[in-house]
Amino acid sequence: MATCSIVRRLAMSGEANWMLVILLAVWIDGASTDKFTLLKSPDYVRFRNIDVPLPGERIQDLVSLSMGFSVEEGLHWPGLSVGNLFHRPRATCLVTVRGVDELPLAKSEISYPIENAVPFTLDSVANTIHSLFPEVPVVLQLAPSEERLYMVGKANTVFQDLPVTLQQIKNRMFQDNSILKTSSLNSLNKNSEADILFLSELQVLNDISTLLSRHKHLAKDHSPDLFGLELAGLEEIGKHYGLESQQFKDASQILVDCLQKFADEMSDIYGGNAIIEVVTVKNFANPFVRKTRSILESVQISNPGSPYNLAYSYNFEYAVVFNIVLWIMIGLALAVIAISYNLWNMDPGYDSIIYRMTNQKIRLD
Repeated sequence: MATCSIVRRLAMSGEANWMLVILLAVWIDGASTDKFTLLKSPDYVRFRNIDVPLPGERIQDLVSLSMGFSVEEGLHWPGLSVGNLFHRPRATCLVTVRGVDELPLAKSEISYPIENAVPFTLDSVANTIHSLFPEVPVVLQLAPSEERLYMVGKANTVFQDLPVTLQQIKNRMFQDNSILKTSSLNSLNKNSEADILFLSELQVLNDISTLLSRHKHLAKDHSPDLFGLELAGLEEIGKHYGLESQQFKDASQILVDCLQKFADEMSDIYGGNAIIEVVTVKNFANPFVRKTRSILESVQISNPGSPYNLAYSYNFEYAVVFNIVLWIMIGLALAVIAISYNLWNMDPGYDSIIYRMTNQKIRLD
């Protein structure tokens, strides 16, 4: 909308040059593009290094497909190609950074522009993992709400020492081994509320990789793990100091260094079998309200009772399973009928050597 208004204003002025208008529109659109960046990926998950926009509403489907799961609606996006069918990533970590459309990451990283960035969650991916794998996986999600951490399964054991609420996370910053004691803050101020919020999110990233390194056996089980982390601290830095401030530039570089370190550590923990992705979004297209969930919440497998006696809800795989069972039963039934008919009409003296031999023995006796 901003691009259209600027171009319209220039076009209406008699001094405007149409070539300048077109170049300005292209530059404005290209300069403010949200990005999907791939930091780490195993060789058998093949992302093509092409400049093709990724639909923002299909990011969770891309995560499912890259983990080897099927989705309800096909994703016709050429950036992800068919990989090895016999290997599945052991973990996927998607970090969403709000408040910036692009981070100064390494140029060698594969990135795609995001088209129509809308709010999303990885709940559908987590539900798929729970429904397909009997072993309890590690599922951890970080959201910008009062109760920031949501953990399911083995994550309750591995990350039980992680602070859960926003106040607990802030208190973690003033402990001896926190990021405040070990990292250079440059122009950031540890007494500023916005700066502490930003640094507390980096502290959570550091604690996740540190705690997970103590439980490396979880990276070798058969169930894939899922990490969905949404960081809003950089957005608060931009609102507090401005996007052109030195504090925002220093915070962006500190975040890049932390993300690269986090990606290297997670990839090392999972033996190179982890996908680490970063989504940078300056502004979501639609407002989104995330429901907070308790860390002690258990996954409900069965359908709760209803006063209206409603039927169970079926997922998209129901039709596939139903057809497989149906046609196997029909095939077996036809096979039984055909075999029974042929046995009933069999000529013992001609059709079967067993009956022929038996008939001979009866005659000899």
